[in-house]
Amino acid sequence: MQLNEIYEVFAKQIYQSDMYGFIEVEDYIFKKDKQLVVDPTAEKLKNEFNKVERSYIPINAIIRIDEVIESGEAKIKENKSSVSPFPLNIQPANKNE
Repeated sequence: MQLNEIYEVFAKQIYQSDMYGFIEVEDYIFKKDKQLVVDPTAEKLKNEFNKVERSYIPINAIIRIDEVIESGEAKIKENKSSVSPFPLNIQPANKNE
């Protein structure tokens, strides 16, 4: 989720980052079909992630992660939900307390 929009993307690799509180996403998948009707949000995502090798996404910006058999079309949806992300305290606990 970014700027009140939900980015739905497909990737080959996703894992917890060494950078605390982030998920790493690599190898984005975009359909290469030659269609007459082009989804402008899919094109926007292709352009935005065209030369990106790896994205570091904060855990609190992720709504859900699914493992799928076939990839679909990447898209951007408006966040119409009234559900807020669960607030997370991602600071490591102070062991001296």
